[in-house]
Amino acid sequence: MKSTLLALVSLLFVSCLSDNEASKPVDYTIQNEKEIVDYIAKNNLTATKTDSGLYYVVNEAGTGTQPTASSNVTVAYKGYFTNGNTFDQSNASGISFGLNQVIKGWTEGIPYFKEGGNGVLLIPSHLGYGSTGSGPIPGGSVLVFDVKLIKVN
Repeated sequence: MKSTLLALVSLLFVSCLSDNEASKPVDYTIQNEKEIVDYIAKNNLTATKTDSGLYYVVNEAGTGTQPTASSNVTVAYKGYFTNGNTFDQSNASGISFGLNQVIKGWTEGIPYFKEGGNGVLLIPSHLGYGSTGSGPIPGGSVLVFDVKLIKVN
């Protein structure tokens, strides 16, 4: 009886430990950096890295208004992983939203463009959905977005 009780208590203790381990965020910084650098090389991109770890490519800077991190904007985009699999896409007319209501990579990255501008954002997981993910996006994922800033609203 004592050994059965001890085994049960031990099993519960181990179960609690593994739950705590699973809930701790995982740091994907090194893996994400390598994945982004490899993607840039493979696709012959000329990208700029910011202090936060965001990479961006300006294909066309645009000539209109330049947004700030708190602007409301209309953006057409395609979101995909570095393997090319698309997880989200707007239509050509884009969608409107506040840059303070989206992932950090967008809040930081979209202001590098002016209205009419387009390019690519390469977003490490800590500026995206972190180590937990969201919907079709697994935790730790690097996100690639082709973006066109249609309008600063």
